[in-house]
Amino acid sequence: MSETLGSFCLVLHGHLPYVLRHGTWPHGEDWLYEAAAETYLPLLAMLDSCEYMNAIPKITMGLTPVLLEQLAHPVFKEGFTHYLKDRIERAKLDQKEFEEIDNGHMLYLAQRWETWYSERLEQFEKIEQDIPAAFAKQAEKGFCEILTSNATHAYMPLLYEDASIRAQVRAGVASSERILGFKPTGMWLPECAYRPGGDWSPPIGWGWKGARTGIEHIVADEGIDHFFVESHLVEESRSEQVFNENDQQWWKVDWDEAQKYPSRGWRSVNEPHGVNSDGNGLARAYAFARDQNVCEKVWSGDIGYPADGSYLEFHKAWSPKRGLRYWKITGHKTDLGDKHLYVPDNIEAKLHEHATHFVEQIKNRLREYRDKVGRPGVVVTSFDAELFGHWWFEGPEFLRNVMLTLNADPEVNICTTAEYLDTHFVDKVVALPEGSWGEEGDHRVWTNDQVNWMWDIEYRCETVFGKMTSELDWENDSKIRELLEKAGRELLLLQASDWPFVIRRGQAVDYGIKRFMQHVSRFEVLTSLAEKVAEHSDYLGKLNEVEQFEIKDADIHDVIFPNIDLNWWRS
Repeated sequence: MSETLGSFCLVLHGHLPYVLRHGTWPHGEDWLYEAAAETYLPLLAMLDSCEYMNAIPKITMGLTPVLLEQLAHPVFKEGFTHYLKDRIERAKLDQKEFEEIDNGHMLYLAQRWETWYSERLEQFEKIEQDIPAAFAKQAEKGFCEILTSNATHAYMPLLYEDASIRAQVRAGVASSERILGFKPTGMWLPECAYRPGGDWSPPIGWGWKGARTGIEHIVADEGIDHFFVESHLVEESRSEQVFNENDQQWWKVDWDEAQKYPSRGWRSVNEPHGVNSDGNGLARAYAFARDQNVCEKVWSGDIGYPADGSYLEFHKAWSPKRGLRYWKITGHKTDLGDKHLYVPDNIEAKLHEHATHFVEQIKNRLREYRDKVGRPGVVVTSFDAELFGHWWFEGPEFLRNVMLTLNADPEVNICTTAEYLDTHFVDKVVALPEGSWGEEGDHRVWTNDQVNWMWDIEYRCETVFGKMTSELDWENDSKIRELLEKAGRELLLLQASDWPFVIRRGQAVDYGIKRFMQHVSRFEVLTSLAEKVAEHSDYLGKLNEVEQFEIKDADIHDVIFPNIDLNWWRS
């Protein structure tokens, strides 16, 4: 280890909102099918390919509980199989059309699509239609660390009650453990959003809330020992504790210790930091920060590798609905009508060029850090998993090339983040500021004039649920408990950060509003019925036709999180 420049951790955040039985195209289940076909299965194939090449791949893969729940559900498995077969048939229809217009190159590309989707269908059947189990097997091999998250990707810093944050985390960890067969120790904070402990006021006019528990303590209480934040949170952190090697003791330090001793590695994204926002005491959880300098080589829309003109163009398809893509990016500012046809033979050399360059950027960063502090560091690159394959079709092959290149390079140790913590002592504790990896590094994407009406409703739902779970006798009345469990599921689903995100971004505004209000409506119906049952124990036997339909409607549409535990909302 000492002979290396340092370590590299590739972190991918796999997530999609709950869409099963909530529409198909253009918004709904197709989002899930596209990601499974173009990202999750290709990533699994990438790991298999590395193993076949006698290389050891290492990725840290976030699979959010709401995503796991959907991928494991029979509704997804049936729908995804139909989707893949539909794509194969579409490729065949395109071939006939291209033969008629005598376009040999497009015919060749359509034949490639038929082969590609046939291989995905064969792969899906080979893993017994169980994508979560396939990732769990990769974890057993040591190729993949799987991260958990909160249940539905709720934006935790803005939730009104600590009880709601705890319930999201507990529900998420429970789902991950049930579906994967083991309990992850790492967690992806949704949107990399973090809030320290201390006094807090909500973003809308609900008044001062008082002292809140730091998110690092809430996740640590559930067995999570590391999470991920955006670089500026570590770079703006406050020094709290340091380990002295001479006397083997932890010492409280001044907040400006980072300015006094920058060579110690304070505030560097190239090593993890213990986190404790209490102002005293050691850390129970550690934060890894994203290395922006390396990430931008992929992430940047201007200079990132996926913007290269040789790669497949995402935004242009042969037909408007579920159409296949036949064009390349061509140029950064090339209009869609001027795109050139895709040339697969040009891709291998381009991927080699970009993977080699990426590895050199990793090594340069590690070399700079070693020269500065005198010891090896770590480069952590974190991306949305769906960038690789879905948005950037060639992305999984790029990652394969990176893994193979690093396996042949003795100067860099590739590892998962859990492995890094197992082999490296973290000697500093900091207090992190509040923030996210969103626009301007704060909460503005999720709280603004376009979406603050949602927080007003969400806070009301939180307080109603807290009141009912504390006052209604659900522990001794199974009818009340069942209704509140269903209401708890709807509360988790309406809290998803995805609904304000798509509204703010203008990506699927109507869908985001509709989905949020559907879950709010079901929540209100179920809590109202629980209250009525508490007043009249035989009320369920007297439900009118509308009430019966509304319970059935929630059960039909919202088919995940089968084991809601009302104790999740307790301290």
